[in-house]
Amino acid sequence: MNKRVEEIRNILIEHNELFSKSIPLIASENITSPAVDEACNSDFSHRYAEGWVGQRVYAGCKYIDLVEDICMELAKEYFNCVHADVRPISGVVANLAMYNAFTSANNGKMLIMPIPKGGHISHAPKFTKSGMAIYGTAGTVRGLNIEYMAFNNDEMNIDPDATAKIIREFKPELILFGGSVFLFPHPVKELSEVAKDVGANVGYDAAHVAGLIGSGYFQDPLREGADVMTLSTHKTLPGPQHGTLLSDREDLIDTLRPNVFPALLSNHHLHNVAGLAVTYAEMLEFGKDYHKKVIDNAKALGQALYERGINALMEHKNFTESHQIVIDITNFEKTIGLGGDIERLVEEANIIINRNLLPWDISQGRHYMNPGGLRLGTSEITRLGMGKSEMVDIAEFFKELLINKKDPQKVKQEVAEFKKDFQEIKYCFQTSNKAYEYLKFY
Repeated sequence: MNKRVEEIRNILIEHNELFSKSIPLIASENITSPAVDEACNSDFSHRYAEGWVGQRVYAGCKYIDLVEDICMELAKEYFNCVHADVRPISGVVANLAMYNAFTSANNGKMLIMPIPKGGHISHAPKFTKSGMAIYGTAGTVRGLNIEYMAFNNDEMNIDPDATAKIIREFKPELILFGGSVFLFPHPVKELSEVAKDVGANVGYDAAHVAGLIGSGYFQDPLREGADVMTLSTHKTLPGPQHGTLLSDREDLIDTLRPNVFPALLSNHHLHNVAGLAVTYAEMLEFGKDYHKKVIDNAKALGQALYERGINALMEHKNFTESHQIVIDITNFEKTIGLGGDIERLVEEANIIINRNLLPWDISQGRHYMNPGGLRLGTSEITRLGMGKSEMVDIAEFFKELLINKKDPQKVKQEVAEFKKDFQEIKYCFQTSNKAYEYLKFY
């Protein structure tokens, strides 16, 4: 075997071994099922299919069309809507298509969540000091004027009354809900009427909460006033890394389609469309049960951490209504450090988390590389079969590391032993395909 190929193979094996012995708590990650992996490993990964189903630029797309059509139908069923475009290759690409559709090419206006308070970087201006966002789309440079919604730090959510005032004064073309720190439903219903008053369209970036929404939890943006909902497909929706753009307005379909292709895409990663089709089928079958447990586990983890002296925020609202909890770790600043320091510490014990800005960090001089908070998510650990009792165990690991100052290498051994019982993916279809067994251990 070529030395470089062998090196790559060994690195992949080591990575798999690491995660087999780790507790994965990254809120933006999940794990795909054997059936999804099988679809993603198909010959679709070698093929091209520019355009819409039945209107391809390439030949050889007969079966690709069938699968993509199934994927769209399953997505429409799962999210109860009339239009589902499964061609975006990520949630960010789905967002860019939405911006194309609803904002002017020159100096368009968009209202978004404040980035330090939970908005996603794909919503942000590229040059924050000038307030101008630059996006490259279809060979052109696109500029957007960005304003921010008002945010209530105490509620960890958008302030609807103050934001309504901003909408009336700024008069945006697009109002975008959703974010990467997303504990509670956003006030879509309250603000969509204000949006209509100023002629704005309403978008909703459901990347983090798409699975919760599709399974009937959290909120229902398309019925609450959102014209378009975008999402990535690998967070609470446990599919391959891809995207989807949804609408329940028939009159928008002809506007939305060309803003995906040819505006942003050529080929659209057909193997992931196949895997996504399987994911939608799985969630129609198992999502109701799975996503209830995801939310229950997030609440339980927040409570268990809080009881052990680790400051999970929003205790007065039962910590969360999503898969996420947010922790203020500034009380450990003098003894351990801030978010980046704690992220590195717990990773030594094979607990995989991410540091995160708290809404007030910037005003207190903290930086995103070492902020005052942590963001934890329960999607992946729930899919591996963990429940409320395991949330207590995980909170104990945090207590050992942060409060009892136990050696991370000793906790690492405890984590590996704990993880032995959680190696099988739940809430999915099973497959006996031997190709998957090879991929699993490669």
